[in-house]
Amino acid sequence: MTGQTGSRILADIVYDPFVDKEQVGAYAAGGLLVHYQTPLIDGNDVFMEFKTGQFTNIQHWEVQTWGERKYSWVRGQLVQQWEITSDWKPTPFSKDKDGPGWEPVYHGVLTSGALYVPGFGGTIWKIDRSSGAVLANINPFASVDPNTYTVGPLSADKMGNVYYNVMQLDGTAKDPWVVDVPNSWLVKVTARDGATAVPWSTLVPGAPAATDRCFWRYSTTDLPWPVLNADGTPAPPISLACGSQRPPVNTAPAIGTDGTIYDISRASNDDYYGYLIAINPDLTPKWASSMRGRFHDGCGTQFLPPNGAPGGCRAGSPSNVSPPDGMAGSGRVLDDSTSAPVVAQDGSVYYGAYTRYNYAQGHLMRWSGTGQYLDTAAPWGGFEFGWDTTPAIFSYSVSGVSTFAVITKENHYGDVGSYCNDNKICPPDRTATDPAYPEQYFMSSLTPDLQINWRWQNTNTLSCTRNPDGSLSCTSDHPFGFEWCVNAPAIDGIGSVFANSEDGNLYVINRNGQLVTNIFTNLAIGAAYTPLSIGPDGKIYTQNDGKLFVTGN
Repeated sequence: MTGQTGSRILADIVYDPFVDKEQVGAYAAGGLLVHYQTPLIDGNDVFMEFKTGQFTNIQHWEVQTWGERKYSWVRGQLVQQWEITSDWKPTPFSKDKDGPGWEPVYHGVLTSGALYVPGFGGTIWKIDRSSGAVLANINPFASVDPNTYTVGPLSADKMGNVYYNVMQLDGTAKDPWVVDVPNSWLVKVTARDGATAVPWSTLVPGAPAATDRCFWRYSTTDLPWPVLNADGTPAPPISLACGSQRPPVNTAPAIGTDGTIYDISRASNDDYYGYLIAINPDLTPKWASSMRGRFHDGCGTQFLPPNGAPGGCRAGSPSNVSPPDGMAGSGRVLDDSTSAPVVAQDGSVYYGAYTRYNYAQGHLMRWSGTGQYLDTAAPWGGFEFGWDTTPAIFSYSVSGVSTFAVITKENHYGDVGSYCNDNKICPPDRTATDPAYPEQYFMSSLTPDLQINWRWQNTNTLSCTRNPDGSLSCTSDHPFGFEWCVNAPAIDGIGSVFANSEDGNLYVINRNGQLVTNIFTNLAIGAAYTPLSIGPDGKIYTQNDGKLFVTGN
């Protein structure tokens, strides 16, 4: 389908009534630290999450209630047909280095036969798409455990099988995020409601055991990093008990055309030990590939200020190492990230991992379908993109040869230090301390091996608000532009890219990297990273500030 590029706002629906409250307090500091569902579109019907109940503060997000609403287009209006509420609860808030500090995502999935949504205690609900009636509550376990959680979006394959991740926390611990997880599972539910839960421990062969020691990072009292031995080599960083491998809180499984399931795993106590895992359709392990030691873009490279300078590594540091641990950089798997694996037409798999040492941009990574890590974006090992996003794939042909482009945001963040949170060692003014690699914000098209096809930069400096008469009042207060607050861009059949920005605009960029149009919805400073959808008629479904906007001609 071809996305509609008209500037009309066809619908404006509130699905999160607590946005104003969610941005209050020292922790949120005006930001909207919430993850939201992708609008699910099928023909004339739209399925979208909503929240109700009450909101007290971010540390007690579990007092809210989540559910799903079905809307249908009726004579040009998006009309609610029904709603259901779920008993699902998110994992608890974490003030620690592990666990979520952003409200976890509630995310259903559509199959040809039903709508499935997350439920309480590791269960899911099967809902009749037409009426909203409950068809089944599916529990893959012998009982319902309040310390067991359905985590991340549900996914489905072409046969109607549903896959999702489950995590159990230690209910006896005062803080479950500082101890190991008792269990985790990958669950498969067939179209006939048969459920199988496979222990996560069987899916990550070769990973360190829970009691093994894993490297973490240096102490903040030892800045600047890396810490060096007397001979100038990097000293080993702090080590700690790895903890069991488990799924992150917000990641969805992906399913390849051959039925292979791809998922993300991490050590419970150390996000520097992440894996891309492949699982056979019968839920036996296929392969697991580590994200450790994959990057070479640390100290002494073009991506950081010079060694010894503000924002740079410690004077005398060897080239290419990661400042936090003195080793080759590792892809980190954060519980706050919604990044999910993406399978391309050639069978290769992409995943956006987090790294803090490159102004928190993270790295987009690529593997072959057989689990070999492909050292892309040579010679750096990965593409510095803009964390918490799942790339889109656009397939096309050149002289009869099939190929594809990888579309992602590329946020060069400007409000964080290069690799640490000490404003003296790592000044937050990126452009002043690192003018060769300044604050900038791009949507980028990449080749399969993560070289740049084109970039489109957001250079808008204006913060705008809509007046009651529909006009805009604007102030120029963002000299370096606005970041892309999207965690899943959308691409239509002709390669047009649709992405939302913190400036409140939905931007449309053609397949050659040229701006087609932009549509203002609502200023979104500190907004949540949100996904987009394109309907079969080309309508665009975007999100901003707890609202679902539909735009079109």
